[in-house]
Amino acid sequence: MANPLIPVVAAVDDDFRVRESIESLLASAGYAPVLFSSAEEFLGSGTLAVATCVISDVRMPGMDGIELQRRIRLERPALPVILISARHNDEIRQKAIDDGALDFLYKPFDAAELLKIIQSALTKAK
Repeated sequence: MANPLIPVVAAVDDDFRVRESIESLLASAGYAPVLFSSAEEFLGSGTLAVATCVISDVRMPGMDGIELQRRIRLERPALPVILISARHNDEIRQKAIDDGALDFLYKPFDAAELLKIIQSALTKAK
């Protein structure tokens, strides 16, 4: 059973290497990472109820990160969502931010920046 004192951070990305990298980063920072290869897998897992933050790729087969964010907002409007993308598209970035994304990072993103964003979000939520 997961320790309720350790924040659960979900990472959703169809690229195994990205998930693996995020998992290592989050674990080294003291978070409990939970990984998913698709938005559908995340939504079907029950993790939405316990996550303290969600990091999601924008472009994935099936449901994309923008739609995932929309669905998260319906159930947990205050849950911080950070979107990441390999494709620079300021229009999509602005839409994500306008729709409530905490932040939007381009790959490859700076690990320290991601951790700072997560920590800031979790500190505000307390």
